[in-house]
Amino acid sequence: MSKSTSSSAVEPDVPPGETESSKITHLSNQPKNGALLSTGSDLAFQGKYAFAGNYDGFTVYDLSDPENPEQVVQVSCPGGQNDISVYKDVLVLSTDSSRSDDSCESTSMPATEKAAWEGIKVWDISNPLEPEYVQSVETSCGSHTHSLVPSKNKRDLYVYVSSYFPSETYPDCRPPHDTISIVKVPLRTPESARVVSTPNLFPDGGYAGDDRGSYTETTGCHDITTYARYDLAAGACMGDGILMDIRDRERPRVISRARDTENFAFWHSATFNDDATKVVFTDELGGGGLATCNDEFGPTLGANGIYDIKRKWFGKKELVLKSYYKIPRTNSENENCVAHNGSLIPVKGKDLMVQSWYQGGVSVFDFTDSRNPREVAWFDRGEGVSGGGTWSTYYYNGYAYSNDLAIGFDTFDIDDSIDRRAERVRMRSLNPQMQESFGR
Repeated sequence: MSKSTSSSAVEPDVPPGETESSKITHLSNQPKNGALLSTGSDLAFQGKYAFAGNYDGFTVYDLSDPENPEQVVQVSCPGGQNDISVYKDVLVLSTDSSRSDDSCESTSMPATEKAAWEGIKVWDISNPLEPEYVQSVETSCGSHTHSLVPSKNKRDLYVYVSSYFPSETYPDCRPPHDTISIVKVPLRTPESARVVSTPNLFPDGGYAGDDRGSYTETTGCHDITTYARYDLAAGACMGDGILMDIRDRERPRVISRARDTENFAFWHSATFNDDATKVVFTDELGGGGLATCNDEFGPTLGANGIYDIKRKWFGKKELVLKSYYKIPRTNSENENCVAHNGSLIPVKGKDLMVQSWYQGGVSVFDFTDSRNPREVAWFDRGEGVSGGGTWSTYYYNGYAYSNDLAIGFDTFDIDDSIDRRAERVRMRSLNPQMQESFGR
């Protein structure tokens, strides 16, 4: 998708080549290196380790010194996006690029070839310093992203696999593609992982799309966030936002659907607040390539949509739009900037989120009042500093960590006036697409 080329571009708030911030201190950057020089993608955390995805594989960082993490493992395993999650001794990678086979030595192969492989790869990380690849599971249309949720008895791990963009020319990914794949991973025998169901979330076909481009049509889901404590999941499914009941892990049931044909073009991801009374959906207008943080696109396109989960008669839940949130800074017409991945900051009694905006940088915003979200801190590298900007920014045990598409792994300290109470919250792990309550 091409970038915006407005002829009356306004000067950006952060000049090209410069870096500015408010109430965020940049502590360190660990540059990409070795065999992993492709695009940096998502992040997951467990204990003292951070796991950083890259289209070429993944990196493990030791956070013993959180202000200056140390790279301790680099695993070469090409297969973008390499969306990454961890749970106990299991690490899961998503492969959404057609490969010659399921190995880490695979090469690209057209999706039109029946022999091409896409899906998830399961690793044993009982020793995080020596990850062991134990199983692959091929899934329909591959795995753009995935989300974890443990079984009720904690013996199994379910992986909700999201994918989209089917084609009549793809033998393993033909339309209609209104389903997700659910993979069951026995925790004691992860090598037994297999697809156990492919529920149809859109029996009516979902949103048919409009003239804003192919991203608006619902042809699968981009991302799903599970919240086991409440037996809920929120799905961002291109043209639709959905709320699901996941009490039966293998048979999730859509209980509410939201659609915004005026301001949302591509429902990309979802984040619950801690008590599961709200969902922040993101609109990745243009698929991450557009410069939307300017006067041409305004404050509601390429933004977050903040929804309350309202309880209706007989326990029915409904998603209700309350407001939009978008970073208030103007970027240049050459900076891709749109809402992307973030996580909650664990301050009990408040709804605070830190979030990546590609070349728009990192934003911390308060949405405790659903109708009036406001930015409380930010960090922004001007045009030319990073070729792509930040993919994910997540808060983990007192610090914010970010994976930049181009320049590596960043550590930030958020001002104590914002996160002082959060600094006392110790989490054993963090997968933002598998939310766990910090308010217990």
